[in-house]
Amino acid sequence: MSTFVLVHGSWHGAWCWERIVPMLEEAGHRVIAVDLPGHGIDHTPLTEVNLKSYTDCLSAVLDKESEKVILIGHSMAGVVISQTAEYFPEKIEKLVYLCAFLPDNGQSLFDAFGIVDLGDDAPTAVYIDEAQTYIGLNDEAIYSHFYADCSEEDFQYAKSKLVKEPLIPSVTPVQVTEERFGSVPRVYIEGLRDKAIPIKLQRAMYAKMPCEQVITMDTDHSSFYSHPEELSVNLLSLA
Repeated sequence: MSTFVLVHGSWHGAWCWERIVPMLEEAGHRVIAVDLPGHGIDHTPLTEVNLKSYTDCLSAVLDKESEKVILIGHSMAGVVISQTAEYFPEKIEKLVYLCAFLPDNGQSLFDAFGIVDLGDDAPTAVYIDEAQTYIGLNDEAIYSHFYADCSEEDFQYAKSKLVKEPLIPSVTPVQVTEERFGSVPRVYIEGLRDKAIPIKLQRAMYAKMPCEQVITMDTDHSSFYSHPEELSVNLLSLA
């Protein structure tokens, strides 16, 4: 039996794993889906959320675990699991980046977009509010960037649950070392038709920060909804 800890990306919450959790549990594993501060059922005000808020939340989960966990981060949560691995490498069996940001030391999520020229594939879904407190989503681009393989029903359900994403965590550089973060094995699950983090950027990140395994899925950004069975099989293969 393994313990999977699932960490959602920007705008989402633990709810986005609702199809994955039972599949992993039915295979005999423990699963913990986390709501980061300001997401899901956690209503921490936007202005009080920073990267430390996220890592403190996840660190509190890991601190209670007596055995190593498989730590999975989707999208923005790649930053969160990387920084948390610097603090708790002894608690993590594997880091799994699901269409996720994989930052180098001293790099923020926003910095990662600068490592490769995306040209016409550059995402157009986000905007930053005038007060520079949150990252919002352009309504007309949500479907194409996040849920292109999903049913209309799933898209509308997910869209209704999205929240504003605090800006500060995405502009804060991670501080990681080879001795601690680098000691934890990394796996990358890429999505070939992802428009939120285009495949060109995903591959540039894991080329710079090599992983022991790369799993390819012909999916959009949200395989936890669009291809839950395939994603679950891939996650179970890591247990």
